[in-house]
Amino acid sequence: MTNQTNAPIEVQSKAKQAFVGLQMLFVAFGALVLVPLITGLNANTALLTAGIGTLLFQLCTGKQVPIFLASSFAFIAPMQYGIQTWGIAVTMGGLAFAGLVYVALSALVKMRGAGALQRIFPPVVVGPVIIIIGMGLAPTAVDMALGKNSAYSYNDAVLVSMVTLLTTLCVAVFSKGMMKLIPIMFGIAVGYILCLFLGLIDFQPVLNAPWFSLPEITTPEFKLEAILYLLPIAIAPAVEHVGGIMAISSVTGKDFIRKPGLHRTLLGDSVATTAASLLGGPPNTTYAEVTGAVMLTRNFNPNIMTWAAVWAIGISFCGKVGAFLSTIPTIVMGGIMMLVFGSIAVVGMSTLIRDKVDVTEARNLCIISVVMTFGIGGMFVNVGELSLKGISLCAVVAIVLNLLLPKAKNQME
Repeated sequence: MTNQTNAPIEVQSKAKQAFVGLQMLFVAFGALVLVPLITGLNANTALLTAGIGTLLFQLCTGKQVPIFLASSFAFIAPMQYGIQTWGIAVTMGGLAFAGLVYVALSALVKMRGAGALQRIFPPVVVGPVIIIIGMGLAPTAVDMALGKNSAYSYNDAVLVSMVTLLTTLCVAVFSKGMMKLIPIMFGIAVGYILCLFLGLIDFQPVLNAPWFSLPEITTPEFKLEAILYLLPIAIAPAVEHVGGIMAISSVTGKDFIRKPGLHRTLLGDSVATTAASLLGGPPNTTYAEVTGAVMLTRNFNPNIMTWAAVWAIGISFCGKVGAFLSTIPTIVMGGIMMLVFGSIAVVGMSTLIRDKVDVTEARNLCIISVVMTFGIGGMFVNVGELSLKGISLCAVVAIVLNLLLPKAKNQME
């Protein structure tokens, strides 16, 4: 990567850094709290672990990369399944081990270079797995948007979810500047206001909640079946991490792949994800929204992300914030999810398109077809008392097929 646009770090006062840091947290806020609200985790805990995770990432990378880490969308479906099957504590234990996948990848990059990831996880592996992550969540989004298994009527649910969705679409497509980076926030706000007019919101939990309270901390428990189910899922966000680091490198004009090094950024993501899971928060990932805000504002100082992390930790101790977030109706979240989950699948498609994967070539066709069929069809494999299913099975199958099937002659190196 060339370093032709190396941007100087502006000298800023502590007060300005703190203000800009709060602005960065605001950009990330909608997506950050969306994950715990969907999966049933505590929103205040997600704020706490996002802040702690970002600080740990900075520690691992020598505070060189202006990036913010928070709740990962890639883990939503596995977390939902895990919580329903084993409960929050066991799911958190499995996610803590999933964070160790980054450690293994960090060691691989350290020994073999960044190209090693491309050889093991080429687009033909990562693309369809990411598509399955998004498509696997589609029924959940539709059910929530229609108000299934809730106290909301069909008419209210459809009205609120569609208004929320249309608002989010319009902001994402037609707005400019900083507003364009926070379509989720605008969608939730409009949907929430509509729910107020329809009388669908109960403010009593907010009135009852204290101003100061400790976030809910969940002590993880460890079960082999949950660990094996969640372990392979870290592959997709780990590869996305590489894209995130390349993006922030392009924005700042500094090659973070080289310095501090991809192995250190992967390690930072690993520590952040494992720490979040040990505290009962969702796994962390680098946030593209914040990278976009960095590009827009030209604020390249990593200290700004330190302040964003401090703000997240501080707000996590306000009980009324968590109580307010809990009053957001599920039908509002359903409208947001219709777009968000589809966009995850689009990321997978763009991975295949960007790297010009020939889907008609027999080897690629076999890998993509099997992964898509297994994922959408709900294939599972039982080995004794253990069961491999969903995204985990898809990731394993994609990796194995990629390693076993011979490459076409025109793909040979």
